[in-house]
Amino acid sequence: DHWVAGPWRSNEGITALSQSLQPLWKLPFRAFRTDARKVHTAPARTTFLLRPLPILLATGGGYAGYRQYEKYRERELEKLGLEIPPKLAGHWEVALYKSVPTRLLSRAWGRLNQVELPHWLRRPVYSLYIWTFGVNMKEAAVEDLHHYRNLSEFFRRKLKPQARPVCGLHSVISPSDGKILNFGQVKNCEVEQVKGVTYSLESFLGPRTYTEDLPFPPAASCDSFKNQLVTRKGNELYHCVIYLAPGDYHCFHSPTDWTVSHRRHFPGSLMSVNPGMARWIKELFCHNERVVLTGDWKHGFFSLTAVGATNVGSIRIYFDRDLHTNSPRHSKGSYNDFSFVTHTNREGVPMRKGEHLGEFNLGSTIVLIFEAPKDFNFQLKTGQKIRFGEALGSL
Repeated sequence: DHWVAGPWRSNEGITALSQSLQPLWKLPFRAFRTDARKVHTAPARTTFLLRPLPILLATGGGYAGYRQYEKYRERELEKLGLEIPPKLAGHWEVALYKSVPTRLLSRAWGRLNQVELPHWLRRPVYSLYIWTFGVNMKEAAVEDLHHYRNLSEFFRRKLKPQARPVCGLHSVISPSDGKILNFGQVKNCEVEQVKGVTYSLESFLGPRTYTEDLPFPPAASCDSFKNQLVTRKGNELYHCVIYLAPGDYHCFHSPTDWTVSHRRHFPGSLMSVNPGMARWIKELFCHNERVVLTGDWKHGFFSLTAVGATNVGSIRIYFDRDLHTNSPRHSKGSYNDFSFVTHTNREGVPMRKGEHLGEFNLGSTIVLIFEAPKDFNFQLKTGQKIRFGEALGSL
């Protein structure tokens, strides 16, 4: 700094320099002329470009974070023994969720599941899934991971015969592995998907008049619809909701000895059906795609409904080859019927307790609705884990 003159080293020098530069600061910012060239400067204000994707990601991430915080707070309060009233989603939240193309994404996921994995990649891929969702491969009929050519085969793996003994002492068994979300008597034509959150019985099953490819008709009176289901004097209507997590055994079986006479397929959304969503969205099961099997057992009306979910557009019923779920040709807000009672088969499809009935592509939900005498008792607790073949209830 030898070239800096002595006066500029003092405070007085710095003050004099700033005063001499003040006229220059008053010049316009956009341009000023020097002896060499015209110099352009940047405008004083900055223009911000609105980019939809970052805004959407930021908004969605913030909302997801808020929801996770709410769930964490609820879990902490539950640990303290405090009962938390469900906080239901608003209409705009449900509409926003339903606008997500879950049906298209589920079809893409289904096709990805069919892609054959290289032999060397199977063990690391399946091992990651087993570790993430706690799958017990010791129960699988084939434990060797290299045996499963694609994800679909792995999801639909069969169990060893002795892995799930069927209880013979009780009249109704669990049709699948899973978690009990709710159970009990159906009251006022409203069924609880979880405690405090209900859905309409008629919206869920549809009208008792069997037609093909018709939109939903106006709802009948609640009592008359319930009376149509209860066919015998002195009986009551019961229900049970079982949630299948991604790590659970994905096949479902007949819960009792009964005869399936009719199938009704409701195309719909494919929103997640995990317990958190079931507490948040009222009538969640009525929004989603589902397959309703109805018929009779020794005490009257009996039904089993397989409810689809995100990435679970594929619901398969083994004896129903005409069923095609999550198909683009089916429109939401309608249903299509199929009768198993024909001129040659006057009764329908007989099912034995424990017999293979169908399968999901991934975890989902099974809903049982049936009539039984008033002394029918469930052998369950809400929230308990249950396995296929274990007792649900008996007389």
